[in-house]
Amino acid sequence: MRKIASILFLITVVLFTFSCRKDSIETSSSVTLNFSTDTVLFDTVFATFGSTTQRLKIYNPSNNTVNISSISVGQGANSQFRINVDGISGNIHTDIEIEGKDSLFIFAEVTIDPNSATTDFIVGDQINFVTNGNNQSVELVAWGRNAHYYVANQTANGIPIVYLDRGTSPGALDSTWINDKPYVIYGGYLTLDGDDKLTIDPGVQVHLHNNSGIWVYEDGNIQVNGTQTDPVTFQGTRLEFAWQDIPGQWDRIWINESTGADNVFNYAIIKNAFIGIQAETNPFNPSPINVPTLNTLRLNNCEIHNSSAVGILATNYKITDTNSVITNSGQYNLLLRGDGDYRFNHSTIANYWDGGTRNTPSIFLQNAYVNINGVTVVSNMTAANFYNCIIHGDKDIEFDTDELTGGTINFLLDYCILKTTNSTAGVNYSNLIVNPSGTIFVDQTLHDYHIVPGNSPANNAGNLLLPGALDKDGVSRGNPPDLGAYEN
Repeated sequence: MRKIASILFLITVVLFTFSCRKDSIETSSSVTLNFSTDTVLFDTVFATFGSTTQRLKIYNPSNNTVNISSISVGQGANSQFRINVDGISGNIHTDIEIEGKDSLFIFAEVTIDPNSATTDFIVGDQINFVTNGNNQSVELVAWGRNAHYYVANQTANGIPIVYLDRGTSPGALDSTWINDKPYVIYGGYLTLDGDDKLTIDPGVQVHLHNNSGIWVYEDGNIQVNGTQTDPVTFQGTRLEFAWQDIPGQWDRIWINESTGADNVFNYAIIKNAFIGIQAETNPFNPSPINVPTLNTLRLNNCEIHNSSAVGILATNYKITDTNSVITNSGQYNLLLRGDGDYRFNHSTIANYWDGGTRNTPSIFLQNAYVNINGVTVVSNMTAANFYNCIIHGDKDIEFDTDELTGGTINFLLDYCILKTTNSTAGVNYSNLIVNPSGTIFVDQTLHDYHIVPGNSPANNAGNLLLPGALDKDGVSRGNPPDLGAYEN
């Protein structure tokens, strides 16, 4: 009996010990947490001053308990976001334990006045986690002001996209953006699928978040109907004064070929992008088109400023431009490749980039490009003609070409100001003012590309026999006209 009692006592002790033992604490600095999402998105369009709540799940994949030494909101008490961790409110929490293979929930909420003119369109913060010295974070994103929001919700060719509002109607969609509220694109490209058409009314403000853009896909169409007094503006979502000239805040306007109507931009301001406009035949076509698209991208009285890479990048395309001002790009204001038919009339193309080192000309023509299969395709560039233009900047050579063997580049600069140390002899150059000594612009440091009254070398230096009786400001052209987009 004594032996049986001893065995029962040992079993009781063992059971009691195991029932009370907690998992050991994981101390490795390599330990990481898993999250139900990498971004807590408050996607409600706020109609009134209000609040909404979202849930984040944190999971411990380890077999052992982990101690999260700190869970905090990045901006602390100044944040518009608030969190609740395991039932306790506050924007900083310490020593939170999660047992092995277990999880906990964080509830986040935000309160924003959508009608405040000082509130950004997209309000952001993050929840920071420190576990054994390892830092992780989850983004907090909420819509600020009242606006029309387009959030990427699917992919095409591996690219995050969102389509125009289709409702229940199948097939192509014609949509008009009216000037009632701003339009905000987030997380990818607003995409015009085949045969979709988007018309943008005068005065509309389009705001594109980091890496977002507009994709006018094959046979899509966009008509931008800005006016001199009410231009259409494409820019980032940061509206503080300090961000007004920060390049690369969003990606690009990307236009593929069409068999329908021309894509047209009238009085559009495109600023602070990575690439202002990229126009090309469908780059995903396994049988690439090596001749210009049938239809034309038409730009009239536009401004493309402060692109961190390229103002206009075109491959095998047709572009006509009148009275546009294309300035200050990290690489090229114009990069034209492959075949193409390009006509620029009274354009001001000037590059005084101050965001870093630039070793590239303002305009670069190349009769080749690399297709999706990685093959270099050499073509004959049909035309790249510049009439009554100003091509200038702070580099010695602001216009250059690269003509590969097996093709040609047919270009013409006629009645233009040109800054270059290259030779301008031959039939490609006529009636030029090369490296003028006088001051051309009123003040390029303030982005004022009007020409200096009376004394600019651009005054009365043009050819009257060209289309465009008015300049970008609506001023009648003289006889002879001034060069560039503006008439004195």
